[in-house]
Amino acid sequence: MKRFLTYFFQGLILFIPFVITVYLIFKLYDFFTSVFSIIGITSYSYINTFLGLVFTIAFITIMGFLASSFLFKRFFTFVEDKLEHAPFIRHIYSPIKDFTNAFMGNKKSFNKPVLVLTNPLANIEEIGFVTHEDLKELGIADKVAVYLPYSYSLSGKLVIVPTSQIKPLNVEGGDAMKFIVSGGVTDVD
Repeated sequence: MKRFLTYFFQGLILFIPFVITVYLIFKLYDFFTSVFSIIGITSYSYINTFLGLVFTIAFITIMGFLASSFLFKRFFTFVEDKLEHAPFIRHIYSPIKDFTNAFMGNKKSFNKPVLVLTNPLANIEEIGFVTHEDLKELGIADKVAVYLPYSYSLSGKLVIVPTSQIKPLNVEGGDAMKFIVSGGVTDVD
């Protein structure tokens, strides 16, 4: 039962950011589509639907532009600080933020692809990403943290390995991630 709960909560942590993002985009799309349907710019529903899609994309882009402004950054930092200290919300918000920043944003975590020797006896290697090079704060010396994503999944595992067991790969992080997630089917550019 304990293992089931562990897997369930790990699945939630990985699944929630995706669901929230998709849900918010669809809600935004529904909002803009309904606005154009109510206003009745045209009598053709597919044009209203197209306009809803265009305005959804434009709105998200404008939010991205505003997010880079000084005033919005200050406001967002204030709100983010309050969310990260709220009793229940911080356990949901912080993992969502960290997971999202790992793939997008200024703090991309999967930009150092490496080949990791995970089974020296059988000479088995796996492709992963160095996520932490200095583990001294954990009392671990001469080792790095490597995230090994699973194929056909958004999950993976974290392994701590000696630096002698990793080899840097000369490939972009995004290409390496596509290769792993596709199970090695996708070509690397």
